[in-house]
Amino acid sequence: MSDRILVSTRKGLFDVTRNGKGWNVSEGAFLGDNVTLALHDPRDGTDYAALNHGHFGVKLHRRDKGGSWTEITCPAYPPKPEGLDDKDGWGKPVKWTTQMIWSFETGGPDEPGTLWAGTMPGGLFRSRDRGESWEMMDNLWRMPERNKWLGGGADIPGIHSICVDPRSSQTVRIAISCGGVWATEDGGKSWRQSAHGMRFDDGPTADDPDTQDPHMMVQSPSHPERFWVQHHCGIWKSTDNARSWTEVKARPSSFGFGVVVHPKDPDTAWFVPGIKDEKRYPVDGKLVVTRTRDGGKTFDVLSKGLPQSHAYDIVFRHALDGDETGDRLAFGSTTGNLWASDDQGDSWTTVSTTLPPIHAVRFA
Repeated sequence: MSDRILVSTRKGLFDVTRNGKGWNVSEGAFLGDNVTLALHDPRDGTDYAALNHGHFGVKLHRRDKGGSWTEITCPAYPPKPEGLDDKDGWGKPVKWTTQMIWSFETGGPDEPGTLWAGTMPGGLFRSRDRGESWEMMDNLWRMPERNKWLGGGADIPGIHSICVDPRSSQTVRIAISCGGVWATEDGGKSWRQSAHGMRFDDGPTADDPDTQDPHMMVQSPSHPERFWVQHHCGIWKSTDNARSWTEVKARPSSFGFGVVVHPKDPDTAWFVPGIKDEKRYPVDGKLVVTRTRDGGKTFDVLSKGLPQSHAYDIVFRHALDGDETGDRLAFGSTTGNLWASDDQGDSWTTVSTTLPPIHAVRFA
């Protein structure tokens, strides 16, 4: 089991570690700064942290194993061509600037040093040298379908999920808010829409794959043809390499942001449900985690150790994670609460109630 968690918050990045007495916040970095996402690379032990300084922009930092944090190159958009009328699905001009790093993943085991970064307003970047330099996936950015992408809660589109296929590092799938799911099988040279079967409520474009709003997408490590998506309008699964999707109904709600799949069992997945749209808090004020063990046919509602009255915790898409065993889970909320489980969610331990608002949780 992993004994270390990287917790990205509105006021810093925190190392949370486990010893014989339980979980403890052991170290803080970038205190007072907005850390939106962190990544641990198990290939060489390196940690990465993405920061959003608002007026001063987006920054990226790296910490080598046993070393200290140093700033590295941040993914950057090319200059916007003069006279280009580039607008998103809302009709708003698109800024060709990195406004946030919203997803961060390592390349495959055959690609040491390779990283992928998804950003707002929808650009995908790859580094082959541990973040020293970045290349933009230009063919994705220049697709005409991009101008249909819509912003969700952040008002601009963004790539929040990156799945590098364990069978081939040339195959990558991304999920976009609100731009559906896209796949490449040639390392980014060409892309195909892969959100067929999803539905975005009612309306003239309800079934349009180019405007779907997946909140989070994960790929099964043990059965890589299997995927789960927590969508704005429900839960979907795919058993055919994300070429088509089937809706799954859960209780007490199918709305949420995060999803985790068991590393060895593609039919086992976890979610943190809530009331959708303008509400966005746990149903009846009871914080629960839902788990399916049969591919979405049934769901367990897991509440032991979680607050069951006046709980208003929202768990963002990257703030739910599981370790490599599938037994240990952790999640954090916008109210600064952090919980962990050692038994696949059957029971939960409160790790902290005093952290800043939590953006992301990642086992390391």
